[in-house]
Amino acid sequence: MSLHPSLKIDSSTTQQRTVLTRIERIKDLMKKGLWDENRCVTALPKTKILKVKTSKAKKKEEGAAAIGATAPAAATAPATKAAAPVKATAKKA
Repeated sequence: MSLHPSLKIDSSTTQQRTVLTRIERIKDLMKKGLWDENRCVTALPKTKILKVKTSKAKKKEEGAAAIGATAPAAATAPATKAAAPVKATAKKA
């Protein structure tokens, strides 16, 4: 059975959570190597939540890099395209 479109959650409009669950905090401490098996799970230290950068900033950076990378290719491409029609006209004559 499918889900009605009005009930779907759009991931682009959801905000980033500012609070982690207990399990997420323990996993974060394990990754950092700060978790001790004898530690009480009810008195966990605070963990910093890093914000994820928006994709708009990444797209602008990638766009600028792509423009710089394609500029030399674009300069050489018209020269090769211009040479191809000349060869084709020579064969017709």
